[in-house]
Amino acid sequence: MTDIRLQAPAPTVERPTPRKGLLNPKTFMNLVGLVLFLFAFLLPFINATPYVISIGTSAMIYIMLAMGLNIVVGYAGLLDLGYYAFFAVGAYTAGVLNTLLDMPLIATIPFVIVACILAGLIIGGPTLRLRSDYLAIVTLGFGEIIRLTANNLEVTGGPSGISGIDTFEFFGWSFADGLTIGGIEFNGKILLYFLCVIVAGGAAIIAASRLGKGKMGRAWRAIKDDEDAAEAMGVNTYTTKLGAYVLGAVFGGLAGVLMAAHQTAISPTSFVFLNSALLLMAVVLGGMGSIPGVIVGALLVSLLPEILRDFSDWRFLVFGVLLVVMMIFRPQGIWPATAILPFLKSRAKGEPPSPKDGFSAHEAPDANIDLSKEQA
Repeated sequence: MTDIRLQAPAPTVERPTPRKGLLNPKTFMNLVGLVLFLFAFLLPFINATPYVISIGTSAMIYIMLAMGLNIVVGYAGLLDLGYYAFFAVGAYTAGVLNTLLDMPLIATIPFVIVACILAGLIIGGPTLRLRSDYLAIVTLGFGEIIRLTANNLEVTGGPSGISGIDTFEFFGWSFADGLTIGGIEFNGKILLYFLCVIVAGGAAIIAASRLGKGKMGRAWRAIKDDEDAAEAMGVNTYTTKLGAYVLGAVFGGLAGVLMAAHQTAISPTSFVFLNSALLLMAVVLGGMGSIPGVIVGALLVSLLPEILRDFSDWRFLVFGVLLVVMMIFRPQGIWPATAILPFLKSRAKGEPPSPKDGFSAHEAPDANIDLSKEQA
């Protein structure tokens, strides 16, 4: 019996070769990302004042938070107004285990991941069958429930919160002990900054980018564009949305561990609704579903308060005006997911354009051509 194998037909038109080198969009953006990562990593060698290191660490943590919310809002299109609840779950889980059980902060990470998964399932399970505004209202309510629970439980310290959280330690050596390399001394705050750059500015960005480009990411985008059409095409919309919600919760919980180590103290006032709204503003302002855009938005929202510190009473007014202006003149965000720099093209000069480069202007058909048969 002969073995019959099906083969795809050969293409009728030769596919143009993609552009190689630095002008390829993917190569160029990867190079820019590497340069910015190295700049962030080398920042303590340029300016190592406690103020710069502190706001730099906070900015890295905020980027990781924005990456998690981008999975929920930018990829899957789920409007979440209570995302800071997962930030609180991660921070409080690590803080309670560290202060009450003397567990090293690094050893609390598995418990934090489990707690965030459970929180995502408990919150997302009954609510993700809702859509749009109804989902936003329910997630807002759950976010407030988490904050009020932490405010009233004795184990979480009540309104005073938890203080005296240790920094990270590995095999008996702690960041607090410092480190000397080549005659250069690095204190605990600088070492924590390096860890935040690697985890939040490196691993979290790569993980979020890979998730968005994979099979799950394509399913999220299909649900975001048209949930009914995605379900008709065989996508299990409920479990797919729940997966996005749980993964976003894990990102938020791990960022909470970093925040607990950075501030050494946490309280319910750190997890109010306003912070969730500002985080959502960072994602929308930068560009939903866009990794570079979310980074830009997170840096703007986290660093602008420091730049506008002299105008602290007007800070949120400036944020509101900025958001309104952006929604009027650039509703897709500063750096949309489909944006490509004008000097970058996927195909070489003289080759037919690629769909990745966008669509050219529509040209009207020639008036002398008889289209009556086609129109009939």
